[in-house]
Amino acid sequence: MILAIDQGTTGTRCLVFDEQAEPIGSAYRELSQHFPRPGWVEHDPLEIWEGTVAVAGEALADAGVRPGDLSALGITNQRETVCVWDPASGEPLHRAIVWQDRRTAERCAELREQGHEELVRARTGLVLDPYFSATKIEWLLEHVEGLRERAQSGRAAFGTIDSWLIFKLTGEHLTDATNASRTLLYDIAAGRWDPELLELFGVPERALPRVLSSAERFGQTRPEALHGHSLALCGVAGDQQAALFGHACVDPGTGK
Repeated sequence: MILAIDQGTTGTRCLVFDEQAEPIGSAYRELSQHFPRPGWVEHDPLEIWEGTVAVAGEALADAGVRPGDLSALGITNQRETVCVWDPASGEPLHRAIVWQDRRTAERCAELREQGHEELVRARTGLVLDPYFSATKIEWLLEHVEGLRERAQSGRAAFGTIDSWLIFKLTGEHLTDATNASRTLLYDIAAGRWDPELLELFGVPERALPRVLSSAERFGQTRPEALHGHSLALCGVAGDQQAALFGHACVDPGTGK
């Protein structure tokens, strides 16, 4: 059997699938939305983590799954939302800044006026917009006291929601290419964090996760993190790319 975690903007859903890929257990929990100022949107990373664990437990109970019954785990997630945490303690260093957040709109306009959009688009396929992760990370580095020094010395880890959950489940600091491609920091042709973009946004590469493909072994879950289950985390994809694949859109010209 397989456990699937879908961590979305407004809630978290977990599903258990049997050997015929039929759903046999499910659970859902809503997620609190925080609006500290007009146009600002934040989530509590610990609420995301604790809610995910709780919902996973409810889905496993619904399916009658015991430790040892599961073969693998997969994650799909809201994209572009940024978390930052202490890699030693696993504690968040700020609330997560959600993809909807517009606090860096002026910064994006400034970067466009400086002529940086051509470089960004050539490397990432994206436009300069606060929707994406890079200016959120830049904002955190500039506004959270001591964070830049922590990031430069390896005492702060950045990541999208998939990275946060992977770290809490396995202790590994990883992401997949679909999530990395939505950060404005990832060269989609070269398949790596781009040095010029990292310099442009002032992001230390050592604070970012290692990028794997979407279907790869991301580590083994710690039993104490997932209701006694130790299993391989074998699939990670941003929600829209995951849905595209789920609709069998695997050829050029197909869409959902």
